Amino acid sequence: MKISKEARRHSRQLFLASLTDGRLDARKVSTYSDRLIAERPRGYVGILKEFTRLVRLELYRRHAVIESATALDAAEVTRLESELTTRFGADLTIEHKTTPALLGGLRIKVGSDVWDGSVANRLALLSQQL
Repeated sequence: MKISKEARRHSRQLFLASLTDGRLDARKVSTYSDRLIAERPRGYVGILKEFTRLVRLELYRRHAVIESATALDAAEVTRLESELTTRFGADLTIEHKTTPALLGGLRIKVGSDVWDGSVANRLALLSQQL
């Protein structure tokens, strides 16, 4: 189903209205989506789909994944989390993963940004150069 320009515009307005100080407000998102479902304006399904997509993209942008080859100690975790929240904001959700395939180092993903300082990545780059 293709979404009309009007539905995209309306969902974008709802998304912008659901931001508080540049951050997504879950209460407003819930209120606007409930109101949209209750009122059922013309093309509300398309509006709701686009609004959901925009909210999902914003949540993805505010999520960080820290991968390491071994478990990190508490001091390293605290330091990494404080640096990430300083850079990206206090509403950043952080997930920790242990991935032995990295061999060593860290890989940090925040939204679509990736910082890969792992040994596996360095070996892959070296093999491409040879």
